[in-house]
Amino acid sequence: MAKMFDDNKILTLHPQGKKGVNILKRRYDIIKDFIIETIEKHKEITYEDLNDLAIEKLTDTFDGKVVWYIVTVKLDLEARGIIERIPKTSPHKLRIKK
Repeated sequence: MAKMFDDNKILTLHPQGKKGVNILKRRYDIIKDFIIETIEKHKEITYEDLNDLAIEKLTDTFDGKVVWYIVTVKLDLEARGIIERIPKTSPHKLRIKK
């Protein structure tokens, strides 16, 4: 059976200008929506808590490595100015960029 290569992909960005990665758009959208909805609900959230919630909520249904995608898409959303790290927070917290 031939594999179809028509899945739409997205090239992610990196806040420090490093090379992004090509990932499937459908996976990107699932993780992006999860990150944005979770941050909006909590106003501010540590990266660790975001990661834990993602593992808890997405592992059973997501067809990829949840933690890897959370890192990749979080960096992309930072690079696109959608979310930001809150300065001087340790461990670092995230929020929606105003």
